[in-house]
Amino acid sequence: MENPSEKSVGDLTHMVDTLSLNDQGCVLTQKSAGKVITCRAAVSWGPKQPLVIEEIQVDPPEAMEVRIKITHTSVCHTDILYWTGKDESLQAFPRILGHEGAGIVESVGEGVTDIKEGDHVIPLFTGECGDCVCCKSSRTNKCDKFKIDPTRTAMRIDGKTRFSLREKPIYHLMSTSTFSEYTVVDYACVVKINPEAPLDQACLLGCGITTGVGAALYMANIEPGSTVAIFGLGTVGLAVSQGARMRGASRIIGVDTNPSKFIKARALGVTHCINPKDHEQPIHEVITEMTDGGVDYSFECIGNTEVLYQAFSATRQSLGLTILLGLDMSPRKISFHPSELFERRIVAATFGGVKGKSQLPYLVDTLIMNKEIRVEEFITQELPFSDINKAFELMLEGKSLRCILHL
Repeated sequence: MENPSEKSVGDLTHMVDTLSLNDQGCVLTQKSAGKVITCRAAVSWGPKQPLVIEEIQVDPPEAMEVRIKITHTSVCHTDILYWTGKDESLQAFPRILGHEGAGIVESVGEGVTDIKEGDHVIPLFTGECGDCVCCKSSRTNKCDKFKIDPTRTAMRIDGKTRFSLREKPIYHLMSTSTFSEYTVVDYACVVKINPEAPLDQACLLGCGITTGVGAALYMANIEPGSTVAIFGLGTVGLAVSQGARMRGASRIIGVDTNPSKFIKARALGVTHCINPKDHEQPIHEVITEMTDGGVDYSFECIGNTEVLYQAFSATRQSLGLTILLGLDMSPRKISFHPSELFERRIVAATFGGVKGKSQLPYLVDTLIMNKEIRVEEFITQELPFSDINKAFELMLEGKSLRCILHL
């Protein structure tokens, strides 16, 4: 593992001249509040083009917005999706990508009351206003106003960006844009966390780990002694395994065509690893035989329609529940005979069903502070922000779960 120099909160005082500390060690930001900040950002200029570290300008937050000093961020497959530009409906360049990060609040706009300067926070790609019908319901983690919008490129209040370079706008990504030393987010798209939580670990709860663990705890609500099958042993799949282990699952079956992932999978709770290439039978039949009728819960963590049907078919009749976590961006559709849905259930989850502002602080305390899962095991590399293209390469080559970038 590559280890850049570790940066404590105190070190930030000489990294960025806009931050200072009071006697209690809290970050103060009066010098920069209300002003345009010039900082580094990794700008995506076009499909598959290397990201370029640029000196950009970040405007102050408008009403009900928050400006954050990002201290750590990581690369997720969703960032790769936007960077490749395969889906033309998602293309918008130049753009600042990144949605898995953590940092310290630099300043807040008018009307923000639950977040203040100096708070340690995680930006949220799917928000929670707390007031709409959906936010008040326990049946969904979607928010009527601030739910994930894959095509959004600017702020909601005025439709403008807060990033610019040479007086030209730079687009946002999903209300987060963490590949910048400073970012601006909506008040509903940021959550205050325990200041004792290491930010290099906390940033991972901005997407992948929360998606997997949340799906196991909240969407599936796995019961002790249950059997589980996980299709795809990347960060999300391994986080599902950790959640299943927390709930006392008796058998956790991991399915992946890359056997090099199996050592890490076993270390993170998977009890049985299967490579579909090693079997002539369809993989759902193999799992059905292994479990004498199928698993209680299956999780599709890849984003492949064909794999989704295999995951669905691997569950036990009358009891089986499949959780869809991966998103297939192709035009392919899945077809069921209606009778199949009388025997098994299938649901989909964004962010693992976790409500970002009201539930994520508990997960930070439980998973990181109380060490209920081994968050550090998901960190396969650490690099300085200037090496962000190397982090992309590692993800594309399948050599990285999460590469932490130090800003």
